[in-house]
Amino acid sequence: MSRSYKGDVTPAECWSALDSDEPAFLVDVRTSAEWNFVGFPLAPAGRPQPLFAEWQTYPSMSIDGSFAPRVAEAIKASGGSETSPVFFLCRSGARSMAGASALTDLGFANCFNVLDGFEGPPDEEGHRGQIAGWKAAGLPWRQK
Repeated sequence: MSRSYKGDVTPAECWSALDSDEPAFLVDVRTSAEWNFVGFPLAPAGRPQPLFAEWQTYPSMSIDGSFAPRVAEAIKASGGSETSPVFFLCRSGARSMAGASALTDLGFANCFNVLDGFEGPPDEEGHRGQIAGWKAAGLPWRQK
């Protein structure tokens, strides 16, 4: 798999793009366990809500071979296209790079990785969500 996606953006840059007039999409590629127990991002009011698609299937953590086609179909079903900006988010930034590359390889031209992901790196006490990432940036999120 190539690292051919368009680029990396900060959570604030992602939020700004999601809140613009152009339809943009946020894809959370973490596992269902992470969405349920850690929380998940919210999109700006009136904008498409995040798409949830595991890059690696929990609990085996095997890569989902149907990831890119499923995400492409969901984007198109929500009014997007191969030129829509698509932002990928994981815990800290690695799985989202892989997801962005996979969708780029499928023909989507504007795929971005969200730097530091949802939780970012651990702080000196080993806690995530304090230093960098979606949560640390103060962007909207929920926990079930």
